[in-house]
Amino acid sequence: MMWELEKYHDCTAMVDEFGTAVTYGELAAEGECISAAAGGRCLVFCLCTNTVGSIAGYVSFMNAGIVPVLLNAHLERALLDELLAAYEPKYLWVPAEQAGDFGGMKSVYSAYGYSLLKTGYPTEYPLFPELGLLLTTSGSTGSPKFVRQSYANILANARSIVQYLELDETERPITTLPMNYTYGLSIINSHLLVGATLLVTDKGLMQREFWQFFKAQGATSFGGVPYTYEMLERLRFFRMDLPSLRTMTQAGGKLTPELHKKFAEYAAEKGKKFVVMYGQCEATARMGYLPADKAVERCGSMGVAIPGGTFRLVGAGGETITEPYVTGELVYEGPNVTLGYAERGEDLIKGDERHGMLETGDMAQFDEDGYYYIVGRKKRFLKIYGNRVNLDEVDRLIKGQFGGIDCASAGVDDHMYLFVTDAALADEVKGFIVAKTGLNHAAFQVIVIDEIPKNDAGKTLYKDLAKYYQ
Repeated sequence: MMWELEKYHDCTAMVDEFGTAVTYGELAAEGECISAAAGGRCLVFCLCTNTVGSIAGYVSFMNAGIVPVLLNAHLERALLDELLAAYEPKYLWVPAEQAGDFGGMKSVYSAYGYSLLKTGYPTEYPLFPELGLLLTTSGSTGSPKFVRQSYANILANARSIVQYLELDETERPITTLPMNYTYGLSIINSHLLVGATLLVTDKGLMQREFWQFFKAQGATSFGGVPYTYEMLERLRFFRMDLPSLRTMTQAGGKLTPELHKKFAEYAAEKGKKFVVMYGQCEATARMGYLPADKAVERCGSMGVAIPGGTFRLVGAGGETITEPYVTGELVYEGPNVTLGYAERGEDLIKGDERHGMLETGDMAQFDEDGYYYIVGRKKRFLKIYGNRVNLDEVDRLIKGQFGGIDCASAGVDDHMYLFVTDAALADEVKGFIVAKTGLNHAAFQVIVIDEIPKNDAGKTLYKDLAKYYQ
């Protein structure tokens, strides 16, 4: 059992913007009903929304040993059909208004605006005993590749997060990230572990209703990816009166040092915590964090390994790097490193293929005190006239120079494409990068588009930019 729900029987587990409140005791009872309807351990596709029903289903499945696959409820139907064909789940857990979209599937249970549909697929693939959950790393693209997370992975990571964020039952985190995204889910997992109250809304930061709910319910924390914090700055967040707010967390990519500094200084001045973190779905969620009291001093760092984990850097020749300020690939070890991947139903019986070690694909350095700094992705490089150029660094340079700009860089060797949404800045951006890299201007082209494509979690979809230059 993942969570000891009865331990907090009378405490409120969730409240939504419509006034629905669910206690931990009610959540436990709901779980018994859902698991009885499902009839034991099996695979279920959950079409997720940030709602009470979606979360109640997820928690119930996890505690009953039923393996959920978390997907965006608005995933394109053709992509969903491909996933259904590849995995043949026994059930779907879907918003009630979508139940009619699945003709021939019978509803066997309903609660909190969600329905459990029996699919009728002929195959039921065997499940590895420790397999707890399947998550996609690709947002809304419908890739059949899932990360296989074990119960031990999820519990270890949630406990570590509780420890370093010092969470307790007085916390009231508000949902700002999709629950089918590893970071958003980790907030749910860790807070339910301590009897906290989730403030559940599918409204976004740009909507007035979000902030009304935030203030009315006294939200104590929220999490965000870099794009979230870029939006907050545009919303004049620093002028908002939010007395209940205690903690802001950030992961899902590297903030520009300028934005990191602004939020760190705001938090220090207002007596709040700003905690930059580092993670991947392949490590359940989190691997590193920068303690709040170091947020200003170590601006730009993602911190140190979480409790129970360790980092090391590996050079191009496979050697372990021991000197500070030398770049190598970041390797993480810990009990939250997941089992491996699945790409079809037959893979669900596979055991632990990683054995607690993850090569992250991120290039990093550490300073003389052991704080780590991500400097780019192993594969986000182009060769421009024989010079290696880090595309992540290009994005950060542009965002740092042109405050508030949304941009992305991509391309092929000897041809870099700089995507911006403001035509008035196109020439300036190109000139700036030419000067910064010292490379011939012929290698760079600026393309103005309406918006930078992003997934559910606000991460840039670089592959969607390829159509502009292929």
